[in-house]
Amino acid sequence: MGDLLMPSLGADMEAGTVIEWLVKPGDIVHKGDVVAVVDTDKANIDIETFEGGTVGELLVPLGRRVAVGTPLATLLTVGTAEPSAARPASPPPVAGPATVEVTPEPAGQIEVTPRPATAPGGAELHSPLLRRLAHHLGVDLDALQGTGPGGAVTRDDIERAAAAAPAEPGAAVRVLPPEETAPSVVRGPDQQLAMRRAIANLMSRSAREIPHYHLATRIDMSAALTWLERTNLERPVHQRLLPAVLLLKAVALTAKRYPELNGFWVDSAFRPADAVHLGVAVSLRGGGLIAPAIHDADGMDLTTLMHALRDLVERTRSGHLRSSEMSDPTLTVTSLGDQGVELVHGLIYPPQVALVGFGRILERPWATGGMIGARTIVTATLAGDHRASDGMRGARFLDTIDHLLQEPAAL
Repeated sequence: MGDLLMPSLGADMEAGTVIEWLVKPGDIVHKGDVVAVVDTDKANIDIETFEGGTVGELLVPLGRRVAVGTPLATLLTVGTAEPSAARPASPPPVAGPATVEVTPEPAGQIEVTPRPATAPGGAELHSPLLRRLAHHLGVDLDALQGTGPGGAVTRDDIERAAAAAPAEPGAAVRVLPPEETAPSVVRGPDQQLAMRRAIANLMSRSAREIPHYHLATRIDMSAALTWLERTNLERPVHQRLLPAVLLLKAVALTAKRYPELNGFWVDSAFRPADAVHLGVAVSLRGGGLIAPAIHDADGMDLTTLMHALRDLVERTRSGHLRSSEMSDPTLTVTSLGDQGVELVHGLIYPPQVALVGFGRILERPWATGGMIGARTIVTATLAGDHRASDGMRGARFLDTIDHLLQEPAAL
C-alpha cells in the first residue's frame, strides 16, 4: 500500500488546494490516470497517479490547502488488502467552504460520446479516469480496441488514437475549429495576486541564485518561411503549421545535442535530463504566465508537435493541465513576438539551467555577399546558467538553432 502525495508542480509551489476528486474508494486506477484537481497559486492542475492500484481512502477533503508531500489518498496495490484500523478515519470529501471555485469541464472543445466499457460479467475494463481523458482528447472509446488485460483500454491506447487522428481519416476523434474551443478560465483578483506573487518569488530566486549569462543572435527566417508557405498550401487548414512550431522543433533538436543546457541544477550539482521536455511559456488572458511541458518534443514530427502545441495552449487557458506537464520541463522557450516585442531577455526557471527567447519575425536590412537586401529576421536569445555551461557552448547552441532553421524540411 502506498500514498498519493501532493506533488511539487514547480519550484515555486509550496502547497495546493484539492478542489475536485475524480475517484472514490474502490476505484481501479492505472499509472498516469488523473485522480484529482488541485488549485495552485498559478492554475488548476489535474493530478496523475504514478502507479496503478485500487483507491483506498481519500485523506484530504475538498477545499483544504495542504503542503507539498502531504498524503492525499491511499493506494492499494494488487494483492493488498485495505487495513481496517491502520489509519484514523478521515472525513469524506464534501463540498464545503472551498477556497476556490471548481473549474467546469471545457465545453465545445471536442465532440465525443464516451461510455463505460464492461466485461461480459459486468466489470469495468477501465477506470472513470480514462473515460475522462478520452473525453478531453476527443476520443470515442467505442472505436478503440484495448490492449490492456481483458481488452481494457489503456492510457496509451487513447493517446495513440488522439495522435493518429490528424493523419487518419475516420479515426476516433474530431477536434472542433478554434472558434469553438473553450474560453479561458477566469481567476479572481485574489488568485491573480497569488499568481503574481508566486511568479515574482520564483524570478527573484532565479536572479539571486543563478549566475546568468545572456546571448543573442539574429536568424534569417526567409528559407524557413518560404518552405512553410509552400508546405501549408498542400495541407488542410486544420493541419497547417505556424512558424512557432519550427522554432520549437529547432530548439528541441539542439537541446538534444547540448545536454548541459537541458536538465536541472539540484543539490549543488547539474543533472542532465534523459529526454527533452520542452517548457512553453503560455500567457493567460486574465494575466499571468505558465510554462508547461511538451514531452519528448525532439522526437515529434512537425505535424504532431503542432497538434501538441495547440492542445497545450488550449488546456492551459481552460485550466486542464496535467501534473506531469508542470513538474518536469527540462528547458523553457518563451516568445513575445505576437505582442510586437523584438527581443526577449528572460530569467531561467529553476531548477532548469537555460531559457530560450524569440522575438517578433520582422523584415530587416540584411547584407549578403556585399549586397544589401530585405530579409525576414527573428532575434533569438539564450539565458544560460554558468554553473552548468558557458558562453562558448551557449553561442554554439544558438548557432545550431540557426543552422537547423536554414533547412526546415529536415526538421
